[in-house]
Amino acid sequence: MFDMMSMMGKMKEVQAKMKEAQANLVNVKAEGESGAGMVKVTVNGTKQIESLQIDEDLIKPEDKEMMQDLIIAATNKAIQEVEIKSKEELKKSTAGLIPNIPGMDLSGLF
Repeated sequence: MFDMMSMMGKMKEVQAKMKEAQANLVNVKAEGESGAGMVKVTVNGTKQIESLQIDEDLIKPEDKEMMQDLIIAATNKAIQEVEIKSKEELKKSTAGLIPNIPGMDLSGLF
């Protein structure tokens, strides 16, 4: 039989775990690179750029447009990677807390 009080307690526990997990996303890091490693960008789980590395061979005024394109490509790769890692981190933090109810897809929460 479905125990509503137990479920409500679980939901509060899930909310607390989710809040804690989201706060810890700042510690999740991902790196994207482009131009065979000439440009590297590191972002955290809150999708903030933490570092940018540009190979010295690229720092020429005539290469400005290419450098901008490489930075954009590296940043987008890092953001895609950190999105995957963030979802994995949130799933780990709430493992076993959300019940497996047949027909109910809760994957959108992550």
